[in-house]
Amino acid sequence: MHSAAEPTVPRFWPFMFTLFVGSFMSVLSSSTITIAIPELQRHFGAELSSVQWTLTGFMLAMGTSAPLTGYLGGRFSFKWVYVASLVAFLVASVLCGVAWDTRSLVAFRFVQGAFCGAIMPVTMTLIYQLLPRERQALAASLWTLSSMLAPAFGPTLAGWLMTLGNWRWLFFMNVPLGLAAVAMAVRAVPYYRLEVPKAFDFPGLLTVITGTLALLIALSQGRAWGWTDSKTVSLAVLGTVSLVYFVVRQLRTHAPLLDLRVLANGRYVVTLLISSIITISLYSGAFLIPLFLQEIQGVTPLKTGLILLPASLSMALLMPLVGRMYGKLGPSTLMTAGVLLIAGGTYALSRLTPDVSHTYVLMWMLVRNVGISLSIMPASNAGMEQLSRELSGHASSISNWLRNVFGAFSIAIFTSLLSSFAAREAQVLAREGMTERRDIELLSFVTGINQVYLVATVIALVAVPLSLMVRKYVSGLEASRGAR
Repeated sequence: MHSAAEPTVPRFWPFMFTLFVGSFMSVLSSSTITIAIPELQRHFGAELSSVQWTLTGFMLAMGTSAPLTGYLGGRFSFKWVYVASLVAFLVASVLCGVAWDTRSLVAFRFVQGAFCGAIMPVTMTLIYQLLPRERQALAASLWTLSSMLAPAFGPTLAGWLMTLGNWRWLFFMNVPLGLAAVAMAVRAVPYYRLEVPKAFDFPGLLTVITGTLALLIALSQGRAWGWTDSKTVSLAVLGTVSLVYFVVRQLRTHAPLLDLRVLANGRYVVTLLISSIITISLYSGAFLIPLFLQEIQGVTPLKTGLILLPASLSMALLMPLVGRMYGKLGPSTLMTAGVLLIAGGTYALSRLTPDVSHTYVLMWMLVRNVGISLSIMPASNAGMEQLSRELSGHASSISNWLRNVFGAFSIAIFTSLLSSFAAREAQVLAREGMTERRDIELLSFVTGINQVYLVATVIALVAVPLSLMVRKYVSGLEASRGAR
């Protein structure tokens, strides 16, 4: 690689508002669809395992496109990658809005997710490459705020739009927002390129896409095919081998798609693991609770959004405060407290019953979301703040790639576990003499959700010792080097 034009520092607030709008729009597209899944099942007459791919496929595409952003940003500049991603995202949104069956919707959602997947890592990279270090924590909290506001208003907005019209407006609403984002990006984001890559690693791109796709399909279809079925095992082996080859190739090639030198920074690796765990916890609530409220308690999409609104809004309102506390308390304290709240709230949601009150659901979703607010920005910023500008593009690509892949994997795994746990509980209830089919379905589905939340609780607790480790990287010689 060789150096190119040095960046100029943009005006802070116009620049951040531009990134805020694009990030908000991209996250909104994943948060609104969770409310629509039951409606999409009814509209297309499809099974949950098929319709959930409108979310899983979207997130998988986000993950597979993220590794490309480091190369594209160096080749064409991060400004024009951002603008092009916004334009393509708008076109894909319109195509989703006119989808005629489940397959077409999933296909268009995959395209939408692919371009959406470039928006988050590019906006993160722009922050760490263009802004001075002393303003990066505030900028990171505002950037994270954009991804928190979308889940806060997304479910309620989705329910309102579906009540007034239908699910297609969930995609058409992106058009005016996206056009505004494009206009602002052209004006407020400066053109620059820190390093221009000499070559494009096509084999690396091919193996990373193959690996993530193969593993996700194996995880999502394993229960239906059988975990020891040749198709499941073959895809799992193919995915594992492909990703191992991808990692080995990135370490050896002179022009890697992702510069894995960032993984030599232990602080970055630890926060990467924490961010992945927080992502799994985030999507367990976003995916399962709307299903519970609508399928078990018969709540409308609009009311589901209203029930979830206070808990989701708490995440958004806390983000500016977390940005201020970051400098005083440090990432370790914030992340540890946050992860403990996530685990506690998730465990409480493992005790649902068909007639549980909405207040109970709201209260423990609130606890979970406060924990997510306390931990998600510190995990992101703590890993990025000590890296060089030249590595920040690759670091943000890796972070967003893993975050989206883990999000897609978690939904696939949670869906599979939910089906397995519910089927096993239905067999138990039948053996115990219960004959009413509807009662068996309701009780087994609730039990399945509870057991999935127990699994999610254990996963969240793994992040506690990891959060405590971050402090070790802050002190001593490394901290002084980071300050310089």
